[in-house]
Amino acid sequence: MNRTPELSTSPMTFAEALNSALDYALQTNPDVVLLGEDIGTPSGGIYKVTQGLEERYGAGRVITTPISEQGIIGMGTGLALCGKRPVVEIMLMDYLTIASDQLINHAAKFRYTTDGASHVPLTVRMHIGGGTMGGSQHSQSLEAWLTHIPGLNVIMPSTPADARGLLLSCINSDDPCVMLECIELLWSKERHPIPTGAQQIPLGKARIMKTGDDISLIAYGRSVSWCLRAAELAEQHSGISCEVIDLRSLVPLDLNLILDSAGKTRRVLVAHAAGKFCGYGAEIACQITEFLHAILLHPVVRVGSLASPVPYSAPLEKQHTPDSDRIFDKIMNIFGITGID
Repeated sequence: MNRTPELSTSPMTFAEALNSALDYALQTNPDVVLLGEDIGTPSGGIYKVTQGLEERYGAGRVITTPISEQGIIGMGTGLALCGKRPVVEIMLMDYLTIASDQLINHAAKFRYTTDGASHVPLTVRMHIGGGTMGGSQHSQSLEAWLTHIPGLNVIMPSTPADARGLLLSCINSDDPCVMLECIELLWSKERHPIPTGAQQIPLGKARIMKTGDDISLIAYGRSVSWCLRAAELAEQHSGISCEVIDLRSLVPLDLNLILDSAGKTRRVLVAHAAGKFCGYGAEIACQITEFLHAILLHPVVRVGSLASPVPYSAPLEKQHTPDSDRIFDKIMNIFGITGID
């Protein structure tokens, strides 16, 4: 018998949805433990995602760690190998450089090196990206690094509902998952109440946010809202019908949905906040071109950040990072339309 999912009493922010997922996981599975810097009382993490959880579940399950990213992921990997389901928080993705050995050379490889005998059900939460004047060492989007590593699932939601459902799927996965949480989205709010129970969103399933016939806009994380706005502008100014796809999951990738959309529209633009050069969009563009080159009406176009460290200055960061206007301009270029103000 199908039961109506229990819903939140009011719309949640992205951060509140993550907190709800962690709360549910801790409540329903005694093997779930949280680790990270300042995640307990009183701060609840740098962005308050874990606020109130230590009070509810105790310092033995919500563990505030020393400032050692390598140690945090190393401890999480060890706990996972011992049967726990740890969820570790790395304050900022920039600190991946410190923790990468434990994540890439240990957690990601255990299933392979043990011929499937050992699993690492580890979830690593990382805050990612700019938009908040974090400067060059606190604003990087390095997801392309992680997608290159076999054995890691890499997830990047764009809405609170997706954040909650995907985080629960990560926690229940038997393989290491990296959940990338856009800083700029943490205060965004879902328009409607969202499920608060066990509802998960499967990994590797993209979503069509807006249907269209003339061009496919492929995005993830905070670039989804840019593409949705650019799609509105394109339709208003030129009657161009844009299909907008939110990947949600970078690895595993929902390639079938991408190819179905690209095969229908025969024009594609891929947008992300990370650097354009060697960015994740290059892989998407290559896959589409390899499968559909004979029917494309225009080469696949990529939109990404400039090839420089992220500036601290707000005006310079705006110039460095793409937005809906820049995506709209590229759409107009693809269709050979000029003179749009």
